[in-house]
Amino acid sequence: MIELLQRDLLRMQRAKVSAAPVQLGRVVSCDGGLIEVSGLPVPIGALCRIETSDEAPACTAEVVGFRHGHSLMMLLGDTVMLKPDAVVRAIGHPGMVAVGEALLGRAIDGSGRPIDNGMRPKCDDVWPLGGQRDHALERSSVIEPFDCGIRAINSLTTMGVGQRLGIIAGSGVGKSVLIDMMAAGAEADIKIIALIGERAREVSDFVRRHMQGDEAKRTILIAVPADHAPNLRLRGAQYACAIAEYFRARGKRVLLVLDSLTRVAHAAREIGFLLGEPGAARGYPPSALATITRLVERAGNSATSGGAVTGLYTVLADGDDQDDPVVDTARAIFDGHIVLSRDLAQQGQYPAIDITASLSRVMDGLVTEEHRRAAREFRQLVAHYQANHELVMMGAYREGSHPLLDRALSMKPQLDAFLAQEAGDIVGLEASTTALCSVIANAK
Repeated sequence: MIELLQRDLLRMQRAKVSAAPVQLGRVVSCDGGLIEVSGLPVPIGALCRIETSDEAPACTAEVVGFRHGHSLMMLLGDTVMLKPDAVVRAIGHPGMVAVGEALLGRAIDGSGRPIDNGMRPKCDDVWPLGGQRDHALERSSVIEPFDCGIRAINSLTTMGVGQRLGIIAGSGVGKSVLIDMMAAGAEADIKIIALIGERAREVSDFVRRHMQGDEAKRTILIAVPADHAPNLRLRGAQYACAIAEYFRARGKRVLLVLDSLTRVAHAAREIGFLLGEPGAARGYPPSALATITRLVERAGNSATSGGAVTGLYTVLADGDDQDDPVVDTARAIFDGHIVLSRDLAQQGQYPAIDITASLSRVMDGLVTEEHRRAAREFRQLVAHYQANHELVMMGAYREGSHPLLDRALSMKPQLDAFLAQEAGDIVGLEASTTALCSVIANAK
């Protein structure tokens, strides 16, 4: 206890106290969650404290723009108890967030407040919330395989350290369970899990499964459920990226899991509409789709520090539409994507990976020629079976007409067994490759 007090006193002695007058603003209007404040010219991204009443605690707002000399803010919560002419003051460092090893093993929200009933993490370092934009050559190539613990992905769409991989599927097909397995089986120094816009129950379940024992000591959870303010959801995703960049700058290999990128785009869309931005692609303003690109580009390898951020992002295809603007934008910037099929899920295959529609753009530079050839043959067998499935089911196909299809039909049980994996099972990279080569050898 004495050591903690001495540490706090030392921090207070080092703190710089400004003798300048504190500038205050006043709430002018509140329209649809957008607050106008006069007399407080602070930069975009700054946090402010708004005094409400004696019965309610002060609320926090984020500056999202300015108009006619007024600052435009959005609350990081609800507008309940907000009153006209309320006093507003700036807090913290504009555009900066607290980062550090004190976050390891903790569960926090988008503003850094703990949600695990613990004390607020005391971080001595800060990092730009929007990240540090590096030149293109700072991102080194993906040259080392990444073990995610899923047999089908390790062998057929091999990931690399520093890769940005998307998991694309409709609702209820198994995205969250798949990333839960990958977060448990992946090899990384630091694991950062951002649950943005998801159900609060999923947050509780994740904490119960992963924030226990030794695994929790290298895991950070940032959770902002769906019922929170849109700017807090967006801030949670940016905060997770900022923490990942901080550890990468210190030479760590980080796994960043963001579930889901679509919910982040929804939050950015709400903010864009409040600021008067017109809808473009199916109602998404340009700023919402640009937000996706900025978040994904923050992952990758660092040529300077040697650290890496391997990004794993889920993308919800609204209505199972693979041409949804969010899906299309994300797929174009990813280094690979995994597509989950509702038809396969209804047939009982888990994970329901549509291997013919999934790919890794960095796989060829990570695996051996034998591995590459086996993966190509496996894909051919699955693709020929899927293309001729209806013909076979109608009885219109005559055996011997197509040798490759004959092989696919005879090997169908083995192919399905290879793609399936029980929830909780972890299959390493080497074991996955060996199993793939064995299946292909038996198919000849």
